[in-house]
Amino acid sequence: MTSGAETENPPIQTTAESESEPEPPQPRRPICSKCSRPIRVCLCETLPAQPIPTKTHILIIQHPHEARHKLSTVPLLTKCLLNSTTVVTRRLRHGLSPLLDQSPPAVYLFPPTPSSPAVTLSQSQPQNDNHNDDESVVLIVFDATWKHAREMVRASEEYLSRFASRVCLEGYDESVGGRSIYDSDSELILRKEPCGGCVSTMEAVARALRVIEPNGLCVEAQLLRVLRDMVRLQARYLTTKPIKPRPKLEKKKKKAMQIEEKSEELLDFKS
Repeated sequence: MTSGAETENPPIQTTAESESEPEPPQPRRPICSKCSRPIRVCLCETLPAQPIPTKTHILIIQHPHEARHKLSTVPLLTKCLLNSTTVVTRRLRHGLSPLLDQSPPAVYLFPPTPSSPAVTLSQSQPQNDNHNDDESVVLIVFDATWKHAREMVRASEEYLSRFASRVCLEGYDESVGGRSIYDSDSELILRKEPCGGCVSTMEAVARALRVIEPNGLCVEAQLLRVLRDMVRLQARYLTTKPIKPRPKLEKKKKKAMQIEEKSEELLDFKS
């Protein structure tokens, strides 16, 4: 006879079962609590001791894909500037930004097209003596790849046209190759700009504030110092070969842009 309670033998783990067990997760890289970057590329020593105050409110419209990009300059930009805000979206519309819903004096920064011309920032600044120096302006910049940025601007223009004007930086030229602070001293190009005058979001904001802010030269210098240090640190860990010029690809891109611009002109004519 057996006892009333049968004893169960422990299950035998087979080799196949043991091999299928998930591996323990890899430890995450230690992250700096102040600059939110990996410790080995920490930029705390370069960041301003306190965020820089500006009269200008900087509103960054960031594409969702760019928000996940490792080389995005927006996190650093918002840590450097006290009066800055980021909105992650593909299209600006009413209800996304309480600030813009008030229709404040604003400019949005983007190169011109035949259907959407733009003046340079220096041309957009008031020249008369009656201008109120205490009047603040909203600077809107789009953070995305150039393809996505064009789509975002086109989708947002109807909303922006109610209160904002389109401006561009000096030196925009589609006929020459783009260069940027992203072109590191080691000749490794971290991100390629499509043509002359096109720069990273942080560079664009720095150059714009140089014109708009009373102490713009100082603000620009501080922002560009942070950006150069970021590029210098990233270049140490970059294993990609330098990007070589690709004339055929650039010609193809330029032709596609011309076709796109002609389509815009046709749509504007029909409307």
